[in-house]
Amino acid sequence: MTVYELLLEAKDENYREFQAKLVPNIDSETIIGVRTPQMREVAKKVFKSDIMESFLKDLPHKYYEENLVHFFIIALIKDFDECVKRVEEFLPYVDCWPVSDQSSPKVFKKNHDKLLPYVKKWIGSAHVYTARFGIRMLMNEYLGDDFKEEYLELVASKSGEDYYLKMMIAWYFATALAKRYEETVPYIENHRLDEWVHKKTIQKAVESYRVSDEHKIYLKTFR
Repeated sequence: MTVYELLLEAKDENYREFQAKLVPNIDSETIIGVRTPQMREVAKKVFKSDIMESFLKDLPHKYYEENLVHFFIIALIKDFDECVKRVEEFLPYVDCWPVSDQSSPKVFKKNHDKLLPYVKKWIGSAHVYTARFGIRMLMNEYLGDDFKEEYLELVASKSGEDYYLKMMIAWYFATALAKRYEETVPYIENHRLDEWVHKKTIQKAVESYRVSDEHKIYLKTFR
């Protein structure tokens, strides 16, 4: 059975219409309509099957859900070098924000030193969703014990007019304000970010339950 056939078994027409509205930048005809838990189950089945290798090599995929399943499969790989190799092979084919955002390989958490050069390279990419994925990895993996102030500059200096890229930069800085407020707030105070990103960062931070009320009141003064 193919991945496409497995996805068809879990098809939900109403959900397909919802997804089409959520991802307006891709052709709605490429959306089957499968919910995330079902796609993860498909990924687990394929990961343990003899069709995994051929599926991962069969790029580009035709359907939106095939791309999501592809990334969910990659996230299950436990060997870091193999996982990151597969990520690099796939990133050029990522064409929308859900595919970029929903997969987080667990093996990355134990290999921050090895991962960092890749993250920096991805952020520097001209391909919007490769850069978006890189920034998300920096946000997910490096705002804790492995945080360095230079990472803020790495994201702040990323330029581009694409909506989904700018939204990711704002998401990163809003999260950094929640987790690394003292180091991050100068980027707001000194208007270091693009004006749209600046305002969106404040909006996201004010909406976040992880930012204190005191900090929210202060951030609002920079709108």
